[in-house]
Amino acid sequence: MGFSMQPYGIQSMLKEGHKHLSGLDEAVIKNIDACKQLSTITRTSLGPNGMNKMVINHLDKLFVTNDAATIVNELEVQHPAAKILVLAGKAQQEEIGDGANLTISFAGELLQNAEELIRMGLHPSEIISGYTKAIVKAIEVLDELVEQGSETMDVRSKEQVVFRMRAAVASKQFGQEDVLCSLIADACIQVCPKNPVSFNVDSVRVAKLVGGGLNNSSIVRGLVLKGDAVGTIKRIEKAKVAVFVGGVDTAGTETKGTVLINTAEQLQNYAKTEEAKVEELIKAVADSGAKVIVSGGAVGEMALHFCERYKLMVLKISSKFELRRFCRTTGSIAMLKLSAPNPDDLGHVDSVSVEEIGGSRVTIVRNEEGGNSISTVVLRGSTESILDDLERAVDDGVNTYKAMCRDSRTVPGAAATEIELAKRVKEFSFKETGLDQYAIAKFAESFEMVPKTLAENAGLDAMQIISSLYAGHASGNAKIGIDLENGVCKDVTETKVWDLHVTKFFALKYAADAACTVLRVDQIIMAKPAGGPRRDQQPANDED
Repeated sequence: MGFSMQPYGIQSMLKEGHKHLSGLDEAVIKNIDACKQLSTITRTSLGPNGMNKMVINHLDKLFVTNDAATIVNELEVQHPAAKILVLAGKAQQEEIGDGANLTISFAGELLQNAEELIRMGLHPSEIISGYTKAIVKAIEVLDELVEQGSETMDVRSKEQVVFRMRAAVASKQFGQEDVLCSLIADACIQVCPKNPVSFNVDSVRVAKLVGGGLNNSSIVRGLVLKGDAVGTIKRIEKAKVAVFVGGVDTAGTETKGTVLINTAEQLQNYAKTEEAKVEELIKAVADSGAKVIVSGGAVGEMALHFCERYKLMVLKISSKFELRRFCRTTGSIAMLKLSAPNPDDLGHVDSVSVEEIGGSRVTIVRNEEGGNSISTVVLRGSTESILDDLERAVDDGVNTYKAMCRDSRTVPGAAATEIELAKRVKEFSFKETGLDQYAIAKFAESFEMVPKTLAENAGLDAMQIISSLYAGHASGNAKIGIDLENGVCKDVTETKVWDLHVTKFFALKYAADAACTVLRVDQIIMAKPAGGPRRDQQPANDED
């Protein structure tokens, strides 16, 4: 075959097997389409009446939840443009811990409207410029909507905390938010440090125990460890604690080296010396005043025997993270190997007890008087997946608490804020000249997605709701939102639905940024995928 056709154009530059999509139809519309698909998944689970999704990830683990962050994390989105939205959602989840759904759904809505504009003949850069102006305006309006007096709050007042947390928790567990909020608020207030800004989300733990229902849930000041104490001593009050990371075992006492044994007597005594050594170590611990030994590794038979003899309670915590939390709760300093502890290294507990909750044995480490450093919400539910979902709701609540410690301003919830934004940004678009006014108007329209979705998820007539919202807002009351339970529009001061300003702020910002990023792409060039084994099956990681 003497003469082969020389490739030309972009093919001449890239090696074969690549894909090249360019121009509006090929690249931009395709990208927008992928993002629309993603936001149709998340938007049906927006708000308190949101539907649950059942996601089965690559490890066959089942998730039943309406928490958008969990859904998109487990879906492992492949499409590069849709991934941008996923990242925006993740950023929101890490920054605030709530509102990931709003971010993704809103970005999807912005892109869908951008597609209409492109079909009308606008160039993406005009849309971007319009969207940028619109988001600046929207943020400005958002600041004006802040509820008067909400910027000062006492983060230790349960009532004020629940007031701000309800919306975030209700969107995950509708109908149970009152019980949950009360639990979460108690847990957070207990561990809130002198300076609330340095509140650590990790200080509120969740222990999930199958059995019972949400009303059996409770709060423990301290840690709840799954599992039993090792020895026979199951309960101790007001005690000092020694923590050993390396485990309580005889291994450290065995001498390496060769021993020459000449007589039978020496042989008999050989094992005894080891025993004496272990006893000496355990006795040293007991003499230091410690009543509880916590081991990070195995607890040897012989060591356990002496612990029993000296009436020491033995706990085994194999997870390094749990061990660290235990040290934080009790104020103890972990020692590397079994040795006589310094008095300063010992921690203190008010009580350690093994209790049986719903058929599983747990060790409860309480520390009421000492600095309130850690608290645990003990959740009860009938199945694992319900518990997982409750845990997500608690997680949202705790993150919201952290956000309100930094910035406690609230804005009206229940889509009141969104409609007001839609109205004000729309008015702003009439003042603009140039082509980007169309983009600004579309941006304003995108806000209608929130009330529309909330209404649809609750089975209400969306158009009717939206028009009565607009009517309410036109009369000058910016606090008219949807009362989902009764299917009417009401002032949110009655329904008590408030959102944190900072949640909305970041959600809108991230959504607009993500949408503009997707619109800025006009060519997709994919190199030929590398050969070799597929890299889908990645090893699973533990959550911690």
